[in-house]
This record gives sequence, structure tokens and C-alpha cells, in this order.
Amino acid sequence: MKICFACLVFLLSTLAAFAQTIAVRAGRLIDAEHARVLENQTILLDAKTGRITAVGAGLTIPAGAQMIDLSQMTVLPGLIDCHTHIADGAWSTEPLAQVQKSAAQSALESVKNARVVLESGFTTVRDVGVYRALNDVALRDAINRGDIIGPRMFVAGAYITVTGGAGAMTGLAPDIQLPLDLRLGEANNPWEVRQKVRLLYHAGADHIKVLATGAVLTHGSSPYTQEFTLEELTAAVDEAHNYGLRVEAHAHAPEGIKNAIRAGVASVEHATLIDDEGIALAKAHGTYLDMDIYDEECIQEEGRKGGIPMDFLEHDRALGEVHRQNFTKAVKAGIKLSFGTDAGVCPYGLSGKQFAFMVKYGMTPMAAIQSATVNAADLLGKSNDLGAIKPGAFADMVAVSGDPLKDIHLLEDVPFVMKGGVVYKGK
Repeated sequence: MKICFACLVFLLSTLAAFAQTIAVRAGRLIDAEHARVLENQTILLDAKTGRITAVGAGLTIPAGAQMIDLSQMTVLPGLIDCHTHIADGAWSTEPLAQVQKSAAQSALESVKNARVVLESGFTTVRDVGVYRALNDVALRDAINRGDIIGPRMFVAGAYITVTGGAGAMTGLAPDIQLPLDLRLGEANNPWEVRQKVRLLYHAGADHIKVLATGAVLTHGSSPYTQEFTLEELTAAVDEAHNYGLRVEAHAHAPEGIKNAIRAGVASVEHATLIDDEGIALAKAHGTYLDMDIYDEECIQEEGRKGGIPMDFLEHDRALGEVHRQNFTKAVKAGIKLSFGTDAGVCPYGLSGKQFAFMVKYGMTPMAAIQSATVNAADLLGKSNDLGAIKPGAFADMVAVSGDPLKDIHLLEDVPFVMKGGVVYKGK
């Protein structure tokens, strides 16, 4: 009997293609790009590339494809948190805990953080700084190699901060010399800022984090003060752009927020005390505000337990409600808003609790979901890859039982998580 070799090759290649196709049946699908809900959708994806190949109703499912039945659930794009600190080791409310353990201990403790964050539904994070410089680069790379389980990470490498500033390891005696990894990002003039940007780019940073004002959770700092000047912030943005990197700026105080926007940052983190002029500037420049309006709950709860240093509580006094009211103003003004929680202030895995606060303070449930999907992907510059369930994008998706547009609290406990076509939680 003669065998058609070409036919055999074709048959085997076809079977292989079927075997690597995964078909997901979605009872309801939230199309975040177009702010709509689609019924009875099928999502086809390539298991080898981890990307979506087709989405639609009534798609033909290849014979032999692996089936995932979410027909009784609502499927959403994988969630994105644009302000996390998951590479700082075990959760603690005291930054000085960083000097009580080695860099290796901090890195190994972060492995659990990564898994918890992914399993909570956040398939991607923008990690915006670590005390132990480059721990985040190592964690990102370990996840990308498949050594450990965690979200897709975009990392800053280290804080760029003035000496003794919001991102510095403060609270120690002045004659104690810190190791380099705990002071790598300190800079005190525009040329030093540029040098730090160059250093972090070559060390593997995906973006740059600068601290324009003082901080709440830093010893010897004040959220009401400016730290970097407009000239220094402009130097950071200009140098980062030379390398194709975007810059985010931590800023609580009004003038620091406005200087960061004028300098051209992609996003302002916190934006706690933003005033009307700042809101107008953000609108005019197209700057994202990344406002962490939930973590006040954790700060105050830990304060009641005696688990927050007294100077941090003093910094935080009266800021929480002002922050939330300013969030409402930003929503009403139509400012671009991304989803960021400052994960690490609250224990890891609780980021989903912020959705309900965003809705409480003025967002629609759909807009809140968009802030953690299409808006977040846009801020990262990754709209083709992330933030939507569409052909060509990574097969990152989560699913809940029920309708999160009617009950946004459903996103606080996500039972199904897929990242890159691999199921990490659920069916």
C-alpha cells in the first residue's frame, strides 16, 4: 500500500494544530474596549503562543480542541494593577523591616506575593519601585522563565528619589552607611537624575519611577512637601524618552503634582491633594491619574491595631477623605484614570477591593473595569497585547459567577484566572 507522505505530514500538522487550540465558552463576555457585554461567546486561543486567535458567537471549534466551559460565568480581560510593590518581601507596614533581612530573604519572600496577586485575578502589574534595588527585575525574569508563578510584571528597578526623600530608606542614624542596593536611585540634581535613568534602563527597568513629593509611609518625610524640582522631573522624563521608557511620578502635594504633569510624566501616582488647576493640567496633557483610594482602609485598620508607626498616622491624618473627594472630581472632569492600589500597603491579594470604592466615589462599574483593563494597558503602552479579549492579545482572562456590572464586589474574589492561555485558578 502506497502512503502519501505529503498527506501524512498535512494530517499530522493539522492534528497538532487542533491539539494546541483551546476553546473557552463564555456565557457573558465584558468587552472593555467597547464598553459592552456580549452573550454566548467563544474564545479560541493558541496554547503554544498563549494568544487569542478568534472571538465571536457561533465560532466553529476545531476537532480535538481543549474545551473550557465558562458558559455560566462572566468573563473579563485579565486585570491590571498599575501601582504595586510585590517584590519587597513579606508584607509589612514598616519600611525599616527591609534592613532586618538580607536581599535574598526579601526576594524569596516575594515569590509568595507574586502567586497571591496572580490568583486574585491580576494577570499583569506595573511594579513601581522596591527598596532593595533590582529585586523586581529578578522577580519579573523568574516569572517570565517559568521558574515561579506570578503576574506579568513591568518593573521600575528602584525608586529615583532625593537623598532622605520619599523613596529613600530613612529612619536610621545618620552615621549608618546603607549598602548600594538600598540607595541606588538617590539623585540630587538633573544630571544625577539622568544618570540614574541610564543606570536603571541598562539594569532592565521597563519604566521609571520618580518621587516628586514627600510620602505618607516614609520616616522623616511629609506628603505636603515638594522634593524634586520641575527641572529634575523634566530631566527624568527627557532621559527616559531617549530609551523609550515612560515615567510615573509619586506626588501628593498640589505643586508637586502639577510639576510632574508639566514635566510630561505618563501618570501621577496617588494625586492625593490635586487641585482644580492640577485637574485641568492633567486633562490638557492627557496624563493618567493612578489614585489608590482603597488602601486608606488598611492604614487606619492597622493604626487601630497599633501596627502603623505614629509618624505615618500623623502624615495620613485627614488625607483619606480628601483623596477620595478629589477622585470624584477627576471622574467628573473626564480625566484618564488607571487602576492602581499601592499593593503592599494592604496585604497582597486584596487589590480587587478597590473596585467598589471607585464605584462608590463616582465611577460606573464598567468604567472601573476599564480602568483595570483597557486604560491600564494604554498607560503601559501595551494595548495590542493586554487589557482586552481580542485576536492577537495575550489570552489573559478572569471569570466570575454573576454580573460584576451589577455587583462590583464580585471582583474581590475571582474564581477563575488564566494568564497566557494557562489556567492558574479554577477549571
